[in-house]
Amino acid sequence: MDYLQKAKRFRTKKRLGQNFLINADVIKAIPDFIGVTKEDTVLEIGPGIGFVTELLCKKAKKVIAVEIDEQAVEELKKLKVDNLVIVQNDILKTDISSLTDEKIKIVANIPYYITTPIIAHILGEIDDLNNKNRNCITDMILMVQEEVARRITATEKSSGKQYGLLTILSQFWSDCKFVKVVGRRSFYPSPKVNSALFTFKIKEKPLLDLTDYKHFRKTVKAAFAQRRKNLKNCLLSAGFDKENIFNALKKLNIPENERGEELSIETFGKLSEALLDGNN
Repeated sequence: MDYLQKAKRFRTKKRLGQNFLINADVIKAIPDFIGVTKEDTVLEIGPGIGFVTELLCKKAKKVIAVEIDEQAVEELKKLKVDNLVIVQNDILKTDISSLTDEKIKIVANIPYYITTPIIAHILGEIDDLNNKNRNCITDMILMVQEEVARRITATEKSSGKQYGLLTILSQFWSDCKFVKVVGRRSFYPSPKVNSALFTFKIKEKPLLDLTDYKHFRKTVKAAFAQRRKNLKNCLLSAGFDKENIFNALKKLNIPENERGEELSIETFGKLSEALLDGNN
């Protein structure tokens, strides 16, 4: 199939962030990266005009495609497959758990401007221990802006400002793996930046066993609220008790001038618990 010529015949909409994947090698590889088989039900987010969708239908038992664009939905209806269910809706307004009673794998080419809201919608927040969307998912493969993929798979040792709230949210509820960079010429229209594929393996339990997950979320959010400030001052600005902060940092041998981006997720967990102990 000449993906480029077919994509050119469709009037893309900039307001929806439509950049269709036209690289045949990448299209063919996507289902294999998360091991789609005839036993699987796949949810595809933002299928566009169906290049990846058609291949997924050949490999999966069932494909549920959630697409907001009415014109793209009409193109999807032209696919000659009998295991495709098309849902015309905004994924952020879609209860994923209501789409099927089976466990699902997710494939998505996410518009750059709503990447973080979509990931939060899929995984739930850090303190959302029984999120119904996350509970029905086993694996995901997402195509996002390369910079965002680097942030999601970062560690406290990563360069620049990659490590942050999105990192912790993603890794708290899944094992994330950077797969590959996908160049801008692999899309039509070509975006201004490269994209990247990465996978999520959803955890049955959160990364850390904590006393109070809401308190952990508050601690992490405070630490990254003002990146120019050190950890002590960020916590003070967020309303944490000064004495509790001093005692917690001393207990964990964390220098007062340390910044949030220098703490591992595990250390954040210990800090949250130490701050919580100081309140009791």
